[in-house]
Amino acid sequence: MTNKVTTLDTLNLAFAERFNARDLDGLMALNAPDVVFVPAPGQPVQGEAAVRGALEQFLSLNLPITMTVRHVFQTGEAGLAVADWTIEGTGPDGSQIALSGTTADVAVHDDEHGWRYVIDNPFGTA
Repeated sequence: MTNKVTTLDTLNLAFAERFNARDLDGLMALNAPDVVFVPAPGQPVQGEAAVRGALEQFLSLNLPITMTVRHVFQTGEAGLAVADWTIEGTGPDGSQIALSGTTADVAVHDDEHGWRYVIDNPFGTA
C-alpha cells in the first residue's frame, strides 16, 4: 500500500512524486472514492474509470511535473490546497508541450486514508 499523506501541505507534492514515478495506482490512492477531477478547464470527470483515464492521458505525455505549494487552508478534516505546476518538454510525438496552471484542490482527511482529493482542479479558476 502506498503511504498515506499525513499533512495537507504535502498532498500536491505526493501527487508530483507519484506522477513522476508514473505510479497510476498511487495517484488514484490520493483520491477519495467520489473525487471530481478537472483535466481541462470547465470539464470535470467523476468515477474511477473516467478519472483513471484522464490521469493516464497526462502520464502518456511521459514528461515530469514540477509542483510548488503556494497555500494550504484547513478547517477540521477539510482543506484547500493551492499549488503552481508545470509540465514541459518534448512529447512522445516530438511536439513541444508546455502545460501549467495553479491548482485549487479540495481535500478531506481521515485517520485511515490520510489527506485525499475530493476535487482535483489543476487549472484552478480557469
